[in-house]
Amino acid sequence: MAAASVNPVDWKIRSGVARAFYPADLPAIPGRDAAGVVDEIGEGVTGVTVGDRVFGLGGLFGASAEHAVLDAWAPVPDTWTMEHGAAAGLAIVTAGGALNALGDLSGRTLLVEGAAGGVGSAAVAIAVARGATVIGTASTGKHDYLRTLGAQPTTYGDDLAARVKELAPAGVDAVLDTAASGSLPDLVAIAGDAARVVTVADHTLAPTLGVRLVNAENNSVLLAEGAELGSRGGYTPHIAETFPVDRIADAHRYAERGRTQGKIVVTL
Repeated sequence: MAAASVNPVDWKIRSGVARAFYPADLPAIPGRDAAGVVDEIGEGVTGVTVGDRVFGLGGLFGASAEHAVLDAWAPVPDTWTMEHGAAAGLAIVTAGGALNALGDLSGRTLLVEGAAGGVGSAAVAIAVARGATVIGTASTGKHDYLRTLGAQPTTYGDDLAARVKELAPAGVDAVLDTAASGSLPDLVAIAGDAARVVTVADHTLAPTLGVRLVNAENNSVLLAEGAELGSRGGYTPHIAETFPVDRIADAHRYAERGRTQGKIVVTL
């Protein structure tokens, strides 16, 4: 292992907030996102050799350690550092899985709520590469960042529908919520149909509105898509802060503040 990242689910599991969904058998090593050099290959594994630089995912635990076992992985692009690799895995599979649920995006207009975050930025980059026109919501200070990803930025909050209408007079074809900010009813109204909305974050409102909730699943195909996009310069995970592993408690505290632009990485 060279690096791991701290995702919201990590501190929620550690604090006990998410124990109803993800019970931990203590003691447990936190972390799902991993990047490092292959040390050993399991039986039946192909397409990778000892010494390769890879990033990917294992279970919900175990990444913040000297060694980790991955069951989904892809090569770390030469354009990325190991820290970028550690920041990429969960964001890619979460975003890619949600976009798959929305169907073919080529020639369609997609609204991404929370577009500057780790998952949101991956979703923007992947959707643009798949041929979508993307509108992304974020605070004003993050709009230039969204433009570098290929999105048309706008602010979130009140009167979002009017701002989206200005950017897409014909309306949007699909909506992806990555923020769980309470905006899901407005997003359904903007889309015109709950079937055209997917959330990866709002476990509370989604069932009441008939919105599909998509959970991240380890998927090497999606990781390879993100890595290929990264090798072409189309996607580089944004790292908000880096901590050495002996300061992982500080990394969790930083994550708990919320509204982080990009990912939090722990180096080993």
